[in-house]
Amino acid sequence: MTEHGSKIVPLAELQTFVVRCMGAVGISEDDAGALADLLVSADYRGHYSHGLNRLQMYINDVKSGTTVGDAKPEIVKETIATALVDGNNVLGPVVGRFCIDLAIKKAKEAGIGWVSARNSNHFGIAGWYGLRAVDNGMIGMAFTNTSPLLVPTRAKKEALGTNPICMAAPAKDGDSFVLDMATTAVALGKVEIAHRKGEPIPPGWAIDSSGKETLDPSECECLFPLGGTEKTSGYKGYGLSMMVELFCGILSGAHYGPNIRTWKDTHQKADLGQCYVAIDPNAFEPGFADRLSDLMNICRNLEPAEGETEVLVAGDPERQHMAKCDKQGGILYHPNQIKYANDIAEQLGVEPMKAL
Repeated sequence: MTEHGSKIVPLAELQTFVVRCMGAVGISEDDAGALADLLVSADYRGHYSHGLNRLQMYINDVKSGTTVGDAKPEIVKETIATALVDGNNVLGPVVGRFCIDLAIKKAKEAGIGWVSARNSNHFGIAGWYGLRAVDNGMIGMAFTNTSPLLVPTRAKKEALGTNPICMAAPAKDGDSFVLDMATTAVALGKVEIAHRKGEPIPPGWAIDSSGKETLDPSECECLFPLGGTEKTSGYKGYGLSMMVELFCGILSGAHYGPNIRTWKDTHQKADLGQCYVAIDPNAFEPGFADRLSDLMNICRNLEPAEGETEVLVAGDPERQHMAKCDKQGGILYHPNQIKYANDIAEQLGVEPMKAL
């Protein structure tokens, strides 16, 4: 045990705990393993909002029947380089794993694989899919639409989701560029945390019921696009969110925009649209990894601004967090998260998560 009641959970223990929990609600070991891999990766990389914290949501979706556990994704239409996949309403990470692996296979044959999916569900951190491509020497991209939270520039009502973007690429000696970001100004969870702490939120995050900017998290009804207001270029985030929607809901024939169910609604299926891309850099000019490493190191070696210690590139904060987890023997969790996991275990009648 560490200070203040926080505890460390080894990665392997977190993996088996998630598999135990999902098995208790009827999910196969293989499908539960895909979800567990993703949740472990999220917390290991420091994205706690999308790791263990999301387990109850996946359990609720399965128990309510809005996500099914007895089906498999299937290819509806394909060419040598493209595919349309019906996720058949199974767990999002199961659909996503199927799709990115299919895209990788096609990229090995054709130089690029582009897979669009419908009838999917919440797929966790987008970076997990991009990194599967990187592990195969590929550039990987992943996109998903989500429940509507983003208010288009000049509007007063939400119409699009946080619609994340991932692009990951392999550099030299195991290094990589891993961009994983929402197209809203901030994740909704950060507003919720500020509310619990009784703290104001920064300008450019949230919008109240009248369509005006608010600094009071209790008044947050929806989110600004990345960039905030029109004066601070929020229309760029709006445009990026629309681009993701085009790749996901529009291209696949899934639900899109305000037609998607509201966040955490367990009364109807999500029918999310998603898009997965793999590109073989060897289909282009040789030396991709060398040039990428050179550019990344140019940025890292820039002189930091006053008050800063180092310049990072996308993926560096996650690598630092993973190194910290490796040094301490696992992922450090707040006591409330340990209690949350134990409550789930008790509810499902499975062995609790073991912590150090």
